[in-house]
Amino acid sequence: MKFIVFVVCSPFILSAFQVKNNVVKKAHQTQDSVVANGAVLKKISDRFSFTEGASVDKHGNVFFTDQPNDKIWKYDTKGKLSVFLDKTGRSNGTYFDRKGNLLTCADEKDELWSIDPKGKVTILLKDFEGHRFNGPNDLWEDLKGGIYFTDPYYQRPYWNRTSPDIKGEKVYYLAKGKKQAVVVADDLEQPNGIVGTPDGKFLYVADIKAGKTYKYTTNADGSLSNKQLFCELGSDGMTLDNEGNVYLTGNGVTVYNKDGKKIDHIKVPSQWTANLCFGGKNKNVLFITASESVYTIDMRVRGVE
Repeated sequence: MKFIVFVVCSPFILSAFQVKNNVVKKAHQTQDSVVANGAVLKKISDRFSFTEGASVDKHGNVFFTDQPNDKIWKYDTKGKLSVFLDKTGRSNGTYFDRKGNLLTCADEKDELWSIDPKGKVTILLKDFEGHRFNGPNDLWEDLKGGIYFTDPYYQRPYWNRTSPDIKGEKVYYLAKGKKQAVVVADDLEQPNGIVGTPDGKFLYVADIKAGKTYKYTTNADGSLSNKQLFCELGSDGMTLDNEGNVYLTGNGVTVYNKDGKKIDHIKVPSQWTANLCFGGKNKNVLFITASESVYTIDMRVRGVE
């Protein structure tokens, strides 16, 4: 997620929608679309400053951040919005671990947090070799309980510093039970969105500044190998569905199949689409965070996170 003084600018002009009574009608839908037949994009709320970090718990409830207001919100399976936590360390990207704790990139002090269902915070990681991280942004937990996370540098108005402590913007891996992370990718311009496949064999990382997304093979020790260009598009947040399709954000939602071919695009009437996940009891509702708003749309496919 990137913003300056909490304002996100986008070069995209979105005009293919008609918004009325919180329902956004799609201009067209292909027969093989990932979207459910006849589904429309619905605006849930626009009460926020900048929404990010969408993730889903095992029950299908969605949690997301409003980073400028330092809150984590919950959108439950019945459609109710409520504040889950105030004072979140300016949490950005989030992900649920297998124990039901919410992992977050808390970039007020550039830490990784684990938040239990009652809101109790445990700090998992504070620095790298004594140096403050640039700003942990997005994260994903593997099958062994290790955490991959991206660390780009976006200047925040609540920081005292004006330059990074660590040279380069990298991808790190924190093995389960370890107190120090290791660098697993250091050849990206500005890594941002990150997500792994359900079998844990592959990891997708978006280089948002370069406008590219890469696919890596994950190794037993958490290291990455076999870097391959997946598509010529960067992304803020990312997610996957049960058909192996990859969902990228920024200008609405762009969907690529597992071979890196663009197969769909969901237009969103906001300046910037930052993150997304599949929610609902059947995980077939795509939940989208987009600047001041959040949206949902019913899908033909299901989420796997």
